Amino acid sequence: MAQLRGAPQLVLLFSGKRKSGKDFVTETLRSRLGADVCAVLRLSGPLKEQYAEEHGLNFERLLDASSYKEAHRSDMIRWGEEKRQADPGFFCRKVVEGVSQPVWLVSDTRRVSDVQWFQETYGAVTQTVRIVASEQIRQQRGWVFMPGVDDAESECGLDNIGDFDWVIENHGDEQQLEEQLENLLAFIRAKL
Repeated sequence: MAQLRGAPQLVLLFSGKRKSGKDFVTETLRSRLGADVCAVLRLSGPLKEQYAEEHGLNFERLLDASSYKEAHRSDMIRWGEEKRQADPGFFCRKVVEGVSQPVWLVSDTRRVSDVQWFQETYGAVTQTVRIVASEQIRQQRGWVFMPGVDDAESECGLDNIGDFDWVIENHGDEQQLEEQLENLLAFIRAKL
C-alpha cells in the first residue's frame, strides 16, 4: 500500500509480556533521539480514554501502574476486544492522529491485527521489536500472573507470529541491554 501523506520514516512496533520493559526501552530511545524526532505511541491510551469516558472512570488513573487500573484491567480488555472485533484498526487510527515526528515507537503492540494494520498502512517503514525478559526478572519488577490477563490475547497474541525484525533481551544485564539499544539506535539514525 502507498504510504500516507506526512507518513513517518520509521515505525517500530514494540511487543512483549507485562513487565518485560517495553515502556523503559521506548522511553530510553525517545530520550536519546529527542522528542522532536521520536514519538512514543501507546495503543492503550485511546483505549483507556474511550473506556474511561464510556464507564465514568478516571482516565489519568487508568494510565498509571496503580491498583485502580488493575481493578479494571479484565473488563477493559474484554471491552477493547469487542471494539477491535467491530473495527480492527480503531485504536491504531486514533493513536496516530496528529503525530508529526519522523520516528514512531508504538510501545504496546499486542495483537496480530495491530501489526497488520501498521504494515498495511505504512508498509516497509514498519519494523517489529520484541522485548523479552525472564519470568524471574519480570517478577522482580512486580509481575504476578493474573488469570484472564496473562493468558489472554492482549498478552499472548504475538507469541507465535514468527520472526521479529528485532529482539531485545532485557533480563537485567545493563551492559547487554545498552549494546542492543545502541544497535537499534544506529539503525534508526540510518533511516533519518
